[in-house]
Amino acid sequence: MNAVEIILGILVILVSLIIIVAVLLQPGRRAGISGAISGGADTFLSKNKARTFDAFLSRWTKYVAIIFFILAIVANIIALKGN
Repeated sequence: MNAVEIILGILVILVSLIIIVAVLLQPGRRAGISGAISGGADTFLSKNKARTFDAFLSRWTKYVAIIFFILAIVANIIALKGN
Protein backbone atom coordinates (compact mmCIF):
# COMPACT_ATOMS: atom_id res chain seq x y z
CA MET A 1 0.00 0.00 0.00
CA ASN A 2 1.25 3.40 -0.87
CA ALA A 3 0.56 6.68 0.91
CA VAL A 4 -2.31 7.68 -1.39
CA GLU A 5 -4.22 4.46 -0.64
CA ILE A 6 -3.74 4.95 3.10
CA ILE A 7 -4.90 8.58 2.96
CA LEU A 8 -7.95 7.65 0.87
CA GLY A 9 -8.79 4.84 3.27
CA ILE A 10 -8.64 7.18 6.24
CA LEU A 11 -10.78 9.75 4.41
CA VAL A 12 -13.40 7.12 3.54
CA ILE A 13 -13.59 6.02 7.17
CA LEU A 14 -13.90 9.62 8.46
CA VAL A 15 -16.57 10.53 5.91
CA SER A 16 -18.53 7.36 6.69
CA LEU A 17 -18.47 8.21 10.41
CA ILE A 18 -19.72 11.73 9.60
CA ILE A 19 -22.59 10.23 7.58
CA ILE A 20 -23.52 7.92 10.44
CA VAL A 21 -23.58 10.80 12.94
CA ALA A 22 -25.59 13.05 10.60
CA VAL A 23 -28.19 10.35 9.95
CA LEU A 24 -28.54 9.48 13.63
CA LEU A 25 -29.06 13.14 14.56
CA GLN A 26 -31.95 13.53 12.12
CA PRO A 27 -35.47 13.08 13.49
CA GLY A 28 -37.91 10.53 12.11
CA ARG A 29 -40.16 11.50 9.22
CA ARG A 30 -43.41 10.09 10.65
CA ALA A 31 -46.00 12.79 11.21
CA GLY A 32 -48.53 10.43 12.71
CA ILE A 33 -52.31 10.46 12.47
CA SER A 34 -52.75 13.25 15.01
CA GLY A 35 -50.64 15.66 12.95
CA ALA A 36 -52.71 15.05 9.83
CA ILE A 37 -56.04 15.40 11.62
CA SER A 38 -55.24 18.51 13.65
CA GLY A 39 -53.58 20.33 10.76
CA GLY A 40 -50.10 20.05 12.20
CA ALA A 41 -48.57 20.49 8.77
CA ASP A 42 -49.62 24.16 8.67
CA THR A 43 -47.71 25.28 11.75
CA PHE A 44 -45.28 28.16 11.89
CA LEU A 45 -42.36 25.79 12.37
CA SER A 46 -43.15 23.77 9.27
CA LYS A 47 -43.25 26.91 7.13
CA ASN A 48 -39.77 27.92 8.28
CA LYS A 49 -38.24 24.46 8.06
CA ALA A 50 -35.57 25.60 5.61
CA ARG A 51 -33.94 27.54 8.45
CA THR A 52 -33.92 24.78 11.04
CA PHE A 53 -31.16 22.49 12.19
CA ASP A 54 -33.03 19.56 10.60
CA ALA A 55 -32.81 21.16 7.18
CA PHE A 56 -29.13 21.87 7.77
CA LEU A 57 -28.48 18.22 8.65
CA SER A 58 -30.46 17.00 5.68
CA ARG A 59 -28.56 19.22 3.27
CA TRP A 60 -25.14 18.29 4.66
CA THR A 61 -25.98 14.59 4.70
CA LYS A 62 -26.51 14.80 0.94
CA TYR A 63 -23.20 16.59 0.42
CA VAL A 64 -21.24 14.17 2.60
CA ALA A 65 -22.86 11.17 0.86
CA ILE A 66 -21.76 12.51 -2.52
CA ILE A 67 -18.23 13.01 -1.21
CA PHE A 68 -18.28 9.47 0.19
CA PHE A 69 -19.26 7.94 -3.16
CA ILE A 70 -16.63 9.94 -5.02
CA LEU A 71 -13.93 8.87 -2.55
CA ALA A 72 -15.02 5.23 -2.78
CA ILE A 73 -14.88 5.29 -6.59
CA VAL A 74 -11.47 6.99 -6.62
CA ALA A 75 -10.11 4.52 -4.04
CA ASN A 76 -11.41 1.62 -6.13
CA ILE A 77 -9.81 2.98 -9.30
CA ILE A 78 -6.46 3.47 -7.55
CA ALA A 79 -6.62 -0.03 -6.05
CA LEU A 80 -7.37 -1.59 -9.45
CA LYS A 81 -4.47 0.25 -11.09
CA GLY A 82 -2.15 -1.04 -8.36
CA ASN A 83 -2.93 -4.68 -9.23
